[in-house]
Amino acid sequence: MLTTLCLLLAALLLLVLPAALGLVRLLRLGGALVMAGLAVLAVLALLAPSAAVMALPLGPPWAAALVALDPLSAWFLLLLGLTGAFAALLINPGPRHEMVCFPLFLFGMALCITAADGFCLLLGFEAMSLASWAILHERRAARLYLMFAIFGGGCLMAAMGLLAAGAGSLGFAALRAAPPEGFVALAVLLLVTLGAGAKAGLAPLHLWLPLAHPAAPAHVSALMSAVMVKVALYVILRMVFDLCGPAQASFWGMPLLLMGAASALLGALRANLENDTKAILACSTIENVGMIAVGLGLALMFRGADMAVPAALALAGALLHVMNHGLFKCLLFLGVGVVLEQAGQRRLDALGGLLHNMPVLGWAMLVGALSAAAVPPLSGFASEWLLLQALLGAWRTGDALFQFAALVALAMVAMAVALGAAAMLRLWGLVFLGRPRSPRVAGAEDVSGPGRAGLLLPAALSLLLGAFPALALGLMQPVLAQWLGPAVAMPGGVLGLSAGDAGARYMVLPAILLLGVLALVLWRGAQWRGGGGATRAPAWDCGFIAPPVHLPFGNAATQPSGEGFAQPISRMLAGPLMAARENVAVPPPGSMASAEYSASSADPTWRALTTLRAARHAVSNRVDRFRALSVRHALGLLFATLVLLLAVLAGLERP
Repeated sequence: MLTTLCLLLAALLLLVLPAALGLVRLLRLGGALVMAGLAVLAVLALLAPSAAVMALPLGPPWAAALVALDPLSAWFLLLLGLTGAFAALLINPGPRHEMVCFPLFLFGMALCITAADGFCLLLGFEAMSLASWAILHERRAARLYLMFAIFGGGCLMAAMGLLAAGAGSLGFAALRAAPPEGFVALAVLLLVTLGAGAKAGLAPLHLWLPLAHPAAPAHVSALMSAVMVKVALYVILRMVFDLCGPAQASFWGMPLLLMGAASALLGALRANLENDTKAILACSTIENVGMIAVGLGLALMFRGADMAVPAALALAGALLHVMNHGLFKCLLFLGVGVVLEQAGQRRLDALGGLLHNMPVLGWAMLVGALSAAAVPPLSGFASEWLLLQALLGAWRTGDALFQFAALVALAMVAMAVALGAAAMLRLWGLVFLGRPRSPRVAGAEDVSGPGRAGLLLPAALSLLLGAFPALALGLMQPVLAQWLGPAVAMPGGVLGLSAGDAGARYMVLPAILLLGVLALVLWRGAQWRGGGGATRAPAWDCGFIAPPVHLPFGNAATQPSGEGFAQPISRMLAGPLMAARENVAVPPPGSMASAEYSASSADPTWRALTTLRAARHAVSNRVDRFRALSVRHALGLLFATLVLLLAVLAGLERP
């Protein structure tokens, strides 16, 4: 199995050749086949777990590089294989360096996930970061992304150095045998949380994500959102859950719990304020990554309190959401890429009515949007239900501080779920419903060929995992057993999900039947009240006059806009947190000019950085004044400093 893994990794490197030659079809086919092979290999590794380690004929001077495929690696490799195959089917021709960096990007993620020593883990992590950085189009986004990537990589290198200093080796087996203790363990926790949290986009280290994801091609954006941020979460699992040993205290979960809850709320709120379709999806990724981090934090808290059942519930919800979010977010990013290719627009207010000409894309993206909105019985609801049940059970930890933190996180996550649903409704409705706002949008054509398979397959998997989450939980069983023991109980079965020993149940098939009956009753009732069928008539223009000749598709002012849709949420919630402002410029009496409406908002982290930058400039300006001192004043200052240092030394030497 490990030999096959190494061959597939080598095949990813060989794909650089057709990419360099511009052979797009060969790159699509080869990339899809290799990634599908990795997905099949991951399933086999989950069905037959193994602890084998393979030494590669290369590596650092002091030892050979090691790879392995344990259950945790296999779970994340399955996500990478599936989404990588879907993204490869929608590769479009682009600049040569982008084509070359794409297989290197896949290789870096696969190497990091399957590493069995610190060298391969960090090498894959940095290769993933550099390859994705080289693909970004916009200079500002690339510069900010590189800064956070360097910061994250530096923190992880320092954490790995602290771990290796106590074990004398970079191999994971040696690191497990000598877990850190005391302040060293706390330093490792802090460095891993900051380093991997920066790459995952956890608040307040999320600033790069809404800029970088839209700046990449659609197939790369899909993998950055669906997999790359999850690789950072994998690093947290590997280094904190695994290499630091099973005896961590419960408070180790607090940073992930609080950062995750803040990320979920902030990302969901920002998704409702953005007008760029890719930026909306990027902010939604911040929300969902935050929810996963909440689950991981709860799992650490429960495991530290020796509560295996709720720990299994939290960890299962987090890992299931890793898979579900990866599938529906890959679908949504790929769909937005098709919209950009056909309609030439990413702004909500420039699109509309695409469902008429692009029904396959529209209905496939509706599945992804409903999954992201956690609407039952789709996949997003199943995993978020497990996470919320784990939060509701946090009161059983017995520590008042943990109970209060979990209560705050529960309120923030619940609000984030509602805001996330509103953001997906806004995205899909304004893009696919209504009337087209330009001739190019009206002439957009539906996706066909391999691209159609790349959209329909993740939609089908989202439906499947929503209806039968037990399939994913069955594959996940070895992962939970790896961290919580072989006797751990799964939070679900064939009929649905259960909240451990708390008594709550989510019966999936009865819920599907009930929703189907309700939909049928509503449909028949609408037919009965409607009389003799549908009647087509001109759309109501909300009181506006008929559109002029140069607007053959109607006046855009008679349709809902992105800012108008978000206005109630902005007024209620975004004022104190996002500094949301509205401005209406009314022309003077007698003027024929139209009134202008504008809305603005700012991320709180950007505002904090702006304040720090202003303080730095103020200090710098004050320090610059010393350059204008005369020789007499400079010598006096030097003498005063010397006297002060002597006084300090005298005080230190006093018994």
